[in-house]
Parts: sequence; C-alpha cells; structure tokens
Amino acid sequence: MMLDSDTPAHVVLTLPYKVINDRQILVDLYIPSCTSDNNIQSHLASVVYFHGGGLTVGNRTSWFPHWLQRRLNRAGIVFISADYQLIPPAAGHDIISDIIDLFAFLSTSVNELIRQNYLRTSMVVQLDPDAIAVAGTSSGGLCAYLAAMHASPKPKALLSMYSMGGDFFNPHYLTVKTEPFFRGREILDPASFAQFLYPKTQPGGSPSGSPTEENTETVISDFPLAYHPSTSPTPGYPANPRMQLTRLYLQLGVWLDYYTGRHNPSLSLQLRNILETTTDDDDDMRKRMKALIPDEDLCLFPQLHSGLQEWPPTLLIHGKSDTAVKIEESLRLYAILQEAGVDVTMKAVDGQEHSFDYQKDAEETFGSAIFDEAVDFLVRYLNP
Repeated sequence: MMLDSDTPAHVVLTLPYKVINDRQILVDLYIPSCTSDNNIQSHLASVVYFHGGGLTVGNRTSWFPHWLQRRLNRAGIVFISADYQLIPPAAGHDIISDIIDLFAFLSTSVNELIRQNYLRTSMVVQLDPDAIAVAGTSSGGLCAYLAAMHASPKPKALLSMYSMGGDFFNPHYLTVKTEPFFRGREILDPASFAQFLYPKTQPGGSPSGSPTEENTETVISDFPLAYHPSTSPTPGYPANPRMQLTRLYLQLGVWLDYYTGRHNPSLSLQLRNILETTTDDDDDMRKRMKALIPDEDLCLFPQLHSGLQEWPPTLLIHGKSDTAVKIEESLRLYAILQEAGVDVTMKAVDGQEHSFDYQKDAEETFGSAIFDEAVDFLVRYLNP
C-alpha cells in the first residue's frame, strides 16, 4: 500500500483476486483519500478498468489512463485496474473466467482484505458491490464487453475506448495482409515469432511434446512493456516480442483462432472462406458466419450476445482514423445495442488514430470535450 503524490492524494492497494497453479492474478485499487472528519468512506462506487494490448501483452499498469483514474478519484470513486490471463497460452474462455472471478471478488471478499490492510490506520473503507461500472481501451474494451455479458453483479455502466470486439466478422480480423495495415507499421516475419505460433502455443509443448520457453508458463497475466534503449540500433522499438503478437495474428488473419482456441480446423479460415465467397448480401454473409461459431464459443462474441436487453448503459468513443481497431466495430455494436433498446451513445472523434488519449497533448485537446464527458457519464450511473 502506498500514498500517491498526485493531487488529490489517493492510496494504491494491490490485492490478489484469484490464484491459479500458485500464481496470483492481481488487481490495483486506487482509493481516493478520505476527506471526511471521521475517516470513514463507506459504500464507495468503483470503476473496473481493463488494459489494452490485444489480449497478448501488458499488465494493470500498461497504457494506464491517468486522465480517467484522476478524474474518478476526484469524484470520490475507486479506480480498479486488473490483470487478466493473456493469449497465448490462454484463450477467451480463460479471460471470461478471470472477469467473473474478479467481480465475485469485488462483491464478496474485497472489503475484508481492505480492512486488513488498513488495520494500522483509523480509516474505514468499503466498496459498494451494487455500484460498479466497467471501462476498457482497445482489447481492454473487449474485456469490458465480456463483463457486461457475464459478470455478476452486472456493471452499472460501460465506457468503451476504441474497443475490439464490436464486430469480429470484420475483414480486419480475417484477411491475410501483405502491405502495412496497422498504423503504417512494417509487415512482420512470422519466422521471428515461431514460439508464439500454433501448435507451439498449446499447453504441453511443441508437436514433439518438448516444452518451449513460452508454454512452460501455463498462466501468464503480467507481461510488462519493454522497448530498446536509445543506444540500440532500433531505439524505441519493442523489445518484448509479445508487444507485436496481435499485429502478427491480424496480419496472418488468425487472431480469432487464438482468441477462441479454435486452431484445428481454423475458425478464421472457415470465416474467411465465407467472406471471400460472398459478394453482395452482408446479412446473409453474417448469418453464415454465425452458423460456424460453436455454441460454446458464442459467449466470446459481443455482437452475438443473446441477453442484450440487460446490457448496461454504454458510451462508445472511437477515433475515425483508427487503423489498429476499425471504427466500424464500434459503429456496428452501437447499431446492435440501439436496436436492442440499450441506452447507448457513440462519439466518433475526427482525425484520431488508435490510443489518441495517450498522446502528449491529450489533456489540452480532449480534456473537456471527451475526458470530462466520459467521467460524467460514469458518475451519472454510479451516483444516480
């Protein structure tokens, strides 16, 4: 536990919310400083945030949205940033399990652990299990969608920032790319990532049964970012190969194989065949694609969710020039939620690429127009 130096001050508390094979999966709670005279903060609302990284890399401090955390803390709301299992070797079902366990932890166990950590102080802090919202950026937005679908208690609101998962039948996921497509970055050589490609990504080792460096770790939930130093021939270039995995899987048109675990036969290839043989009827194409999704995997596809009537109020924010996650994903999910009668708002941001809220002048450019609006949205549903 430590006291942050920002104003207003807050306490950061790191707790394990589940254990798999003796490995803890962690969550950070950013608890606003107590401003009351009696040092009691009870029934605090909270926002659970999931980090980006294409589900393949990162941890609860990666691509951290300081603009969101600071505003929520100033509003007296706890900001919660969670780790979750990464693919590979995990798949989407493992991530759903993490999300379900995280929300169960927040509704049953967290207050007792907070109390134990505050025993040496006079503070009393309690989270309200009936006042939890969810937020995420990029693939973290997909996690937020999965929370809306599967978590209990249900989130009171959902903030999506340029999120994956609005439309997995998009060519962005299914086509093989031979020219730069992802923020203008170079085409990758798959041979440089052999240890991350099926079948070596399966638990148990390579085809011969011998373990690889990657799959000796059966649970990976914390893989921090790393970049080459200024003295390197490639300064600033990712030094962690996992940082390029999502781009590689999208380049090969197989990201959905790793997400669903459906490699043999390849789900991506089956969907691609429909995409490439359908010329004019989009609705028919999507029906044929949906028919290929195994029943047990429908829970991984937000666009196919059968319980949209229970989906929480949602704010979708997406840059119009995003090449990493196409704005069409948010637009399609917006239309689906609207048709289901969900309270949903879509905000398309002119001229902005992926992760626009992390650029150096983001606070000056988007502070009042986007950041304040996003937090006002969350506060409105957490403190009606």
